[in-house]
Amino acid sequence: MGGLLRLTPVADDLAERFQRAGFQLALVGGSVRDALLGRLGNDLDFTTDARPEQVLKLVRGWADAVWEVGIAFGTVGCRKADADGNSFLIEVTTYRSEAYDRTSRKPEVSYGDTIEEDLVRRDFTVNAMAVALPGPRFIDPYGGLEDLSKQVLRTPGTPQASFSDDPLRMMRAARFAAQLDFDVAPEVVAAMTQMSDRIEIVSAERVRDEFNKLVLGDHPRKGLELLVSTGLAARVLPELPALRLERDEHFRHKDVYEHTLTVLEQAMDLETAGPDLVLRLAALLHDIGKPRTRKAEPEGRVSFHHHEVVGAKMTKARMTKLKYPNDMVKDVSRLVELHLRFHGYGSGEWTDSAVRRYVRDAGPLLERLHKLTRSDCTTRNKRKATALARTYDSLEERIGQLQEQEELDAIRPDLDGNQIMEVLGVPAGPVIGNAYQHLLELRLENGPMAYDDAVAALKQWWAAR
Repeated sequence: MGGLLRLTPVADDLAERFQRAGFQLALVGGSVRDALLGRLGNDLDFTTDARPEQVLKLVRGWADAVWEVGIAFGTVGCRKADADGNSFLIEVTTYRSEAYDRTSRKPEVSYGDTIEEDLVRRDFTVNAMAVALPGPRFIDPYGGLEDLSKQVLRTPGTPQASFSDDPLRMMRAARFAAQLDFDVAPEVVAAMTQMSDRIEIVSAERVRDEFNKLVLGDHPRKGLELLVSTGLAARVLPELPALRLERDEHFRHKDVYEHTLTVLEQAMDLETAGPDLVLRLAALLHDIGKPRTRKAEPEGRVSFHHHEVVGAKMTKARMTKLKYPNDMVKDVSRLVELHLRFHGYGSGEWTDSAVRRYVRDAGPLLERLHKLTRSDCTTRNKRKATALARTYDSLEERIGQLQEQEELDAIRPDLDGNQIMEVLGVPAGPVIGNAYQHLLELRLENGPMAYDDAVAALKQWWAAR
């Protein structure tokens, strides 16, 4: 519990405030778990017998800021800095229980009167521990400390009852497996498999948020494999289990599902500024077009022509259904669409024109495209892998050389729209756009032109019309 000592000034101060008002307060859930694991951050969760309106009265005037976004679910949020300037984000939730009915997407909240009653409705035993304050007094009625030491996820009550209360907890089991590298107890896995269809009553936004946390974990393969094996993935991301293409004498090829998980892990190894959700989603989805484009070829070969184009459309559709932000949908779909572009140029020397088009099409996603393309090599043939890496090294060198010469990141035609109108003597309209596009193609193909050369090229195009 050493991690809790750092919290004493703020936590004890708040607890004494509640105690003077006749209420109980305890640090609870993930905060206690993370303190025991030595990874406690500045987000603190408390539980209390005080009702939300009473909590509001107690934190107002004490906290630096207060918000009521979750008050309908019994939660009051606030921010408080200690004497050393450390800022803590605090959530205080009234003892409660949540339950879904068969048709509802939102939990029905009812308040409880004891902390034990509150803890039994928590998702897993490792999150069903509390520290009553001031004191402190450790509360662990469901063996969470033992499960934490064994690195196993169990539910305080039966998993069936827990998942019936909130089906999202099935995905949360996979998320904690990915984040903490814990194993999920067999009875919990069995309940997840048995009740996987219940996830469909949970809103797309909640599913998406839980899935993001899983993908951003240190061990996403572990969580993803659990989603697939229990049937949950078939409900929320069916494109993933669909990658487990059957292999027989007519369709011999490497396992696309295993390849995908390996690409994800290799992309993670190339991250330089922390977990990158866009890169990881692109790695996970880059081959989802393969099942729809699979075709048997002579001599037992298999082809997946244009699977990157089909995959990009499928990525956009799935991410839209999961209510991802439009910008993220656009970026991930674009990376999926471009992930084979490098291979389209073969192993030969890249022309300046090819490099310019590659950079232009990738735009601000260029660095991520570099990482995705490198990650997509999972061959066990060391000679082939080395050759691919060298070819991509040479491409990056060519990009660097041209960027120094031509400012590739901001490729524009050598004449802007106003100059085109002036040269041609015509007003704004579709023809100016066509002229602009023609000059852009010349710029990509041949590099920069002097002003007089660009004017001559424009007049030549205009005369040919």
